[in-house]
Amino acid sequence: MIEELLPETVVAVEAYGHEDADTPFPEEEALLTRAVAKRRREFAAVRSCARRAMEKLGVPPQPILPGERGAPRWPAGLAGSMTHCDDYCAAALVRTTDLASLGIDAETHGPLPEGVLPSVSLPAEADRLRGLAAERPDIHWDRLLFSAKESVYKAWFPLTGKWLDFMEADIEFTADGTFRATLLVPGPRVGTRRVGHFDGRWTTGRGLIVTAIAVPLT
Repeated sequence: MIEELLPETVVAVEAYGHEDADTPFPEEEALLTRAVAKRRREFAAVRSCARRAMEKLGVPPQPILPGERGAPRWPAGLAGSMTHCDDYCAAALVRTTDLASLGIDAETHGPLPEGVLPSVSLPAEADRLRGLAAERPDIHWDRLLFSAKESVYKAWFPLTGKWLDFMEADIEFTADGTFRATLLVPGPRVGTRRVGHFDGRWTTGRGLIVTAIAVPLT
C-alpha cells in the first residue's frame, strides 16, 4: 500500500503481522528492557522492514536507533520513515540524492475517539471534512486527517529538528487520493528554496488508512 503512494526512487517494505520479524540488534535490545511484549513485537517488525529496504538500496543492515524526539537515525545518505499500527508495519527509504525527506503513516480505518478531532484540526479543516464526508461517506475523514498530520510531522522534523503542532499545518484533501499541507509557520529550506507546503497521497484498504509525503530536492 505504501509503495503505490511514493515515487519510484523510494524503496518501501511492509508487513502484515509480526511473526517474521528479525531479532533486534543488541543496541536495539538495550532500549527494550522495560518494554511490554506488544511494543517489542512492533519495534522488531518495523525495523525488519527498514533493514530489508536498506538491503534493496545496497546498504548493509544495521541498528536503527532513536535520535532527537524519537525520530529514527538513518545511515548517512539515506532518508526514511517508519509506521506501525495493529498488525501492520512499513518502512520507506530513499537516497538523499533523490529526495529531501519522507513521511509515512498508517492508521486503523475507523473513526477517531470522541473529542479528538477538535484537538487536531483547524476550523477550516473540520468544515472541509464535513463536505468530503457527504461526497465519500465510506472514508473516515477524521482519521485520515490525523494520519496526514502524522506524515507531515515525519517529513518536517528531519528538515528542521523542530516540533510542529497539529494546528501549524492546514491540510486540504481531494476525494481521489491526494492532499496538500500548507505550513502555517516558516517552512524548512531545501536547497535554495523555502518550502511552504507538502504534497501527499492517501489510500485505504485492508482495514487501514495510509498517507505518504515525499519532499523533492527542487
